[in-house]
Amino acid sequence: MSENSILHKIENNVAFITLNRPEVFNSFNREMALSMQSVLKACASDNNVRAIVITGSGKAFCAGQDLKEVTDPDLNPGFKAILDEHYNPIIQLIRNTEKPIVAAVNGVAAGAGANIALACDIVLASEQASFIQAFSKIGLIPDSGGTFFLPRIIGFQKASALMMLGDKVTAEAALSLGLVYKVFPPSFFMEDVTQITSTLASMPTKALGLTKRLLNQSMNNTLEQQLAMESELQIEASASNDYKEGVTAFVEKRNPQFKGN
Repeated sequence: MSENSILHKIENNVAFITLNRPEVFNSFNREMALSMQSVLKACASDNNVRAIVITGSGKAFCAGQDLKEVTDPDLNPGFKAILDEHYNPIIQLIRNTEKPIVAAVNGVAAGAGANIALACDIVLASEQASFIQAFSKIGLIPDSGGTFFLPRIIGFQKASALMMLGDKVTAEAALSLGLVYKVFPPSFFMEDVTQITSTLASMPTKALGLTKRLLNQSMNNTLEQQLAMESELQIEASASNDYKEGVTAFVEKRNPQFKGN
């Protein structure tokens, strides 16, 4: 991470990943995208990490692609590489990591930045946050999973309008649309985020990971396929130590101490 474009720390079993190019509103270049992938892979394999937060430094969450990179003939990797090597692996890592991943949207989330947030399991927003499908403004189509996630979250018509018109969606409007789970005042935003993610990290995170797997498959499964998969994964969850602890704690009328296995 030669530019320190991705900051990474672990506190109380929560990994905090901070997009750190505030001078360009945390827009992605190649180095930042590859660093992001590396950190996500490390978090996925680290048993000490039981929940993950993605946020931005400075005023923005992420403005998407750094256009200086794509307009510089010496730096431009081409759109095929940008999607196949930069953004698509990030989206796949977010969805395939069987740990809860929270987008803490502290400011503007535009283009690929907005769609990275929407790929996360839970989206929390500061009152200063906004979401923009900015692609149409420069003659591009939505990428980074936007055409997959957005219509499933808010419906076909609203997704189509936001993608074609490129309207700015405020945090409160995003809450009404169902784009975000909760909105918090900016002065205590990260404290509120930390409280929620600490709760996630203290829960039976193996079961949360299996839930995430089921939600991924529900995008394409028939009802019969989904019911069969629920049966299969419920058997796996019931064999976990966390299930045994949860039942024992319930019988003993105490708070469970889950370990994530």
